[in-house]
Amino acid sequence: MKAMIAKTPKPPYYAVIFTSVRTPEDESRYAKMANKLEELAKQQNGFLGIESVRNDLGITVSYWRDLDSIRKWKIQADHLFAQKMGQEKWYKYYKTRIALVERDYNFEN
Repeated sequence: MKAMIAKTPKPPYYAVIFTSVRTPEDESRYAKMANKLEELAKQQNGFLGIESVRNDLGITVSYWRDLDSIRKWKIQADHLFAQKMGQEKWYKYYKTRIALVERDYNFEN
């Protein structure tokens, strides 16, 4: 997957920041699920973009139009299954934060 900065609209919009520490278990199934969820998220109403990096610490930031879109994504069936697997097998620790983006700016060379 090519690293890209998400092209988001003019604020306000929301960011869901998911920070995690993985277990060494089930790497191939985890990777398949992560790819599947990214593709599913892109199909959700209100989804604006995603940025993700993983080393020892993983950080995924997804961007959403509103809180209702975030709520609907949280209870999407495949996402619920991934949350369950994450708690049972894939993560030592994770934290989710939801933030309102009030301002953004960029630089491009």
